[in-house]
Amino acid sequence: MKTKTIAGLIGAIVTIALLSWVLKDVAFADVWQSARQANWLYLSIAVALATLSFAVRVPRWQILLHNDDGTTIPPLPLWHGIAIGFMANNLIPFRAGEVLRAIAINRLAKAGVASALSSLVAERLFDGITIIALMFVGLLTAGIPATAEINGFPVATLAGRLAIAPAILLLACIATLAFPELAKRIVRAVIPSPKFVERLSQFIDGIRAGLGALTSPTRVLGAAGWSIVHWLNNALAFYVAFKAFGIDVSFGGALLMQSLLVVLIAVPSTPGYFGVFESGIKAVLIVFGVDANTAVAYALTFHITTFIPITVLGLWSLSRTPITLTAASEAPSPPASR
Repeated sequence: MKTKTIAGLIGAIVTIALLSWVLKDVAFADVWQSARQANWLYLSIAVALATLSFAVRVPRWQILLHNDDGTTIPPLPLWHGIAIGFMANNLIPFRAGEVLRAIAINRLAKAGVASALSSLVAERLFDGITIIALMFVGLLTAGIPATAEINGFPVATLAGRLAIAPAILLLACIATLAFPELAKRIVRAVIPSPKFVERLSQFIDGIRAGLGALTSPTRVLGAAGWSIVHWLNNALAFYVAFKAFGIDVSFGGALLMQSLLVVLIAVPSTPGYFGVFESGIKAVLIVFGVDANTAVAYALTFHITTFIPITVLGLWSLSRTPITLTAASEAPSPPASR
């Protein structure tokens, strides 16, 4: 059986399993009623903020990727590449959006596909470090109810103890970047699988290659700054949507939920991340004492209303690019570095 077929089956199974859990013991009439009663002004603002998050990626990518002759790529081709990539991940299996994004910018600018892919690896690094840092903030400021428990253990106490984990991960990322060869030796010493070690070593090399374009502290700070803006804006979209549903959860809770979603989205699923997205939201909101029907209504409404704009914008960008949707669906899968 082909690898893509196996990956597709795994994704479908994961999606079905998670959606089954999300919809378990939920009253569909109450979910629908909760969605209908949402404050659509707040929801519209949340959707606008979520869509703005894609535009905020443009200046960061402009820092991470230049034309092969060293000149700056204009914002519009970068936007088209980003919109096409996320649209493809919403509609096409096997998460070909990142490869398609690299192909699109190659057609629209003078950047090589390999350079574009390296810049996306660097982008992942900045995203990962930022999410880890914001997870730390979220764990400390979310205000998890003292009554929330998992198997009789207070969630608030658990969150406080786990708050050190993001800090350790952040230091590990920085150390890996600063001492890549030492990191590879440690990986080889502690991981028995040569194949996994090789892939992890290639990922470290990819990060180094992607950061090769950052030749000055100013550019590093610029990329880091835009990463913070992006993820704070994205968390703000979740928080404003809380208001639309009358959900009393803090901005720290939105940061925590966002961090969990970033992790879950890396799990194999069908296009559009249906199932993994809703399960993450429901899991977090239930901890905060939100009714399951309201949590599911929030998750489905937010997902669908934010899914549509970037998909439509991506299709429009695709129409402005010498790439067809058929070719997009045949793009190879991205390197396994999530």
